[in-house]
Amino acid sequence: MGAVETIVDAGVHKAPHQPQIALLGNPNCGKTALFNRLTGARQKVANYAGVTIERKEGHFTSPAGTPVRLLDLPGAYSLSATTPDEAITRDVVGGLRQGDPRPDAIICVVDATNLRLNLRLVLEVKRLGLPMLLALNMTDVARKRGMLIDTARLAQELGMPVVETVAVQHDGEKALLNAIDAMLPLPAVEAKPLAAIDAVTVEETQREVRRILAAVSNDSSDTGNLTEKIDDVVLHPVFGPLILAVLMFLIFQAVFAWAATPMEMITDGVGHLGALLTANMPDGHLKSLLVEGIIGGVGSVLVFLPQILILFFFILSLEDCGYLPRAAFLLDRLMGGVGLSGRAFIPLLSSFACAIPGVMAARTIQNPRDRLVTIMIAPLMTCSARLPVYALIIAAFIPQREVWGYLSLQGLVLFVLYFAGIISAMAVAWVMKRGMGVRGNQPLMLELPAYHWPHLRNLAVSLWERAKIFLTRVGTIILSLMIILWFLSTFPGAPDNAIHPPIYYSLAGILGRGLEVIFAPIGFNWQICIALVPGMAAREVAVGALGTVYALSQTGDALATTLEPLIAHSWSMATALSLLAWYVFAPQCLSTLSVVKRETGGWRYPLLMAGYMFALAYAASFITYRVALMLGA
Repeated sequence: MGAVETIVDAGVHKAPHQPQIALLGNPNCGKTALFNRLTGARQKVANYAGVTIERKEGHFTSPAGTPVRLLDLPGAYSLSATTPDEAITRDVVGGLRQGDPRPDAIICVVDATNLRLNLRLVLEVKRLGLPMLLALNMTDVARKRGMLIDTARLAQELGMPVVETVAVQHDGEKALLNAIDAMLPLPAVEAKPLAAIDAVTVEETQREVRRILAAVSNDSSDTGNLTEKIDDVVLHPVFGPLILAVLMFLIFQAVFAWAATPMEMITDGVGHLGALLTANMPDGHLKSLLVEGIIGGVGSVLVFLPQILILFFFILSLEDCGYLPRAAFLLDRLMGGVGLSGRAFIPLLSSFACAIPGVMAARTIQNPRDRLVTIMIAPLMTCSARLPVYALIIAAFIPQREVWGYLSLQGLVLFVLYFAGIISAMAVAWVMKRGMGVRGNQPLMLELPAYHWPHLRNLAVSLWERAKIFLTRVGTIILSLMIILWFLSTFPGAPDNAIHPPIYYSLAGILGRGLEVIFAPIGFNWQICIALVPGMAAREVAVGALGTVYALSQTGDALATTLEPLIAHSWSMATALSLLAWYVFAPQCLSTLSVVKRETGGWRYPLLMAGYMFALAYAASFITYRVALMLGA
């Protein structure tokens, strides 16, 4: 029905003939899912507050044929903003953002199972005098629980149309589309300023909410909330943390166990393609570029796509079913122990996928110091870009055997690496908070959505998006870097009396040998040093860079082998462990540093981040390498 586009601060102007309608609602009310349903967008649907940070705009055509522009605003509990994302919503609705016209109408999306919390925002927006429509979402869940809501009476009490929607079901938006048509054309009104909201106290607003609820809803037939019964176990002070630890452990075990077959298929396919080109192309630079640079480099990164998708499958499933906010509560005490608000858990959790959304999600944290510390430690969470590096080294040096009869040793090592990142982040946060002279922590206030089975359609779309993002990076950034690295690794070429492989005499070899002086104390050879440079652009590029470097530094049949046995033969166990320790703390990629600059308003904190992470990475690698040598590794 439509398309979606991200709005930037530069301003987007609606076409004069199209009404502009804003979707507004509390976090977890299904607003973004409804936006996806209306516009055909494929945005991620989250189950915890604050994930929708940037405003999105889409367009669709109503059943009567009227084109409509639709805004998806960040989730907010009130227009009396306490967080940056709520401030964005307030400014857009109030027409205060430069370049963004005030919406012509508002669609308030509310959770039918939690009207008490949702109606405050509705009453606040109503005071602005804009044309409004109420979308009563999740009505199917409310009916299953035996909750009765008089929709007609609710519309009468609020003085606006009310329609029932089920955003996650096919045609669940049909009634809303018809209601939008009934609103059009929108009347020209002079909206009131935001000061009209403050004219009524919060206490008066809550009294009005209670009065409306008494008139329109009846939960006496509520069959009982299954969510509460599950939470009695999941949030138990003893069983809850154990369940969380077991879940995370099983996920990392599955990353290796389930991905083995598809990874072998990709490896075989890349190998056959390389062999085909090798057999049918004449020798020369073009053959070298295609076989050794592009196929050898890009192929060595592409093979890790199954592991990344499996990891995201579990994270998205737990997110969609409503478990991840519970994990935030379970870890609140740990977060408080290092002086952070438990709300910091959400950005840190997002950082397991990528540090960029984690840094942006820190906007939901009210305390400026907590927000800054969260941004500074977010990159220490083990993002998916580290996974290819971990998987390569673990597969090459850690035996594929079972521990205690049923646990994968490789999965166990991966779990330890993830856990090391978490502990390191907590330690850095503790030091930073005390360096700022801050003591104590703030209580966690977070809405817990009801449990439900993951929606397979949303899960499939989200996984497809992750695959597209990864493949796009492979086809653009990584491919470009591999071509550049091939050029640096090929020219100027080896002299006639060369005793070393050709790459040794190349520009990359010269750079690698120069860096080896710095990194030799931690066990890195010049080949690893070469890979570290493009790895600053994107961490997973390091794997492709190693593939290119070792393909060019071998001769004969070695070119046809995979990267794994090459490094297993070339590196010591001490070097491998040192490189694993390096990537636990590895300096952040350039794209993340640029986002940190944007979020903090200058280069001070991005440079501080890069500096302290480099120092930690070098120190951890040095200790790991020296201890491993002492133990005979």
